[in-house]
Amino acid sequence: MPDLVVEFAAAADIEQLKALDSHIDPAWVERCVAAGEYVVAREAGDIVGFLRFTWFWRTMPYMELIMVRADRRQSGIGSRMLAVWEAAMRAQGAELLITSSMSDEPHPQAWHRRNGFAESGELTFGHLQPTPEVFFVKPL
Repeated sequence: MPDLVVEFAAAADIEQLKALDSHIDPAWVERCVAAGEYVVAREAGDIVGFLRFTWFWRTMPYMELIMVRADRRQSGIGSRMLAVWEAAMRAQGAELLITSSMSDEPHPQAWHRRNGFAESGELTFGHLQPTPEVFFVKPL
């Protein structure tokens, strides 16, 4: 991946991110970019993956979503984005990373474990999300 660039998103990435990250309101994409809460992976100027995060209790970085374009999956892009995010969070003084996955998603859970996360528990959210959410942590 010699032409892969992984870095925090910039304002110029907003339109691509709005198209790629359709799970959230476009205004929230803008807010997240402005807050420095996206890491993007680019090849030839096009975003091929992104990692969106927030701060749990404003003190612990929580990876909300990591997505790699279908034709580029299993090529190490997700792990590269995670490494950039992890280094930045460590530099900001974070001691723990948090993420989660639906309990019926074995492939994402395996990816988290391969990248150093350990299962920490699960929650259900009633009728809003009856499938349990499995939470993972990674000490820094």
